[in-house]
Amino acid sequence: MNVRKNDIVYIKVGADKGKTGKVLFINKKKTKLVIEGVNMKKKHQRPTQRSQKGGIITIEGPVHISNVALYNSSLNKPEKIKMTVVGEGKNARRVRVFKISGEEV
Repeated sequence: MNVRKNDIVYIKVGADKGKTGKVLFINKKKTKLVIEGVNMKKKHQRPTQRSQKGGIITIEGPVHISNVALYNSSLNKPEKIKMTVVGEGKNARRVRVFKISGEEV
C-alpha cells in the first residue's frame, strides 16, 4: 500500500470525482480509506453519555484504495509514485518518490 495516513489524495472515480482530501483512517484488511470531506453518509445516532444530543449526523464513508491517487501539491495534479532507496549502507532507507517530478512524498 503506497498511501499512508495524513497523505493528500485525489479521487479518480465516483460521485466525488475530482475532489482532494486528507486520509484519516486506513483499513488494510479491506483496502479501504476514510478521507476527510469525501463520500459523506448520513447516520442516525441515539443520544449517549458522550454526545447528549441524538439525531442524524453526517460522517465520511470508506473509499476503495484503487479509486484514489496521491496528489502532488507542487504540480496541482495526481501522480503515480515509486519506491526508491536513498543513502548507502546503514544510512539507506526506502522513500516514496513521485514518478514525474522526482520529489519525495
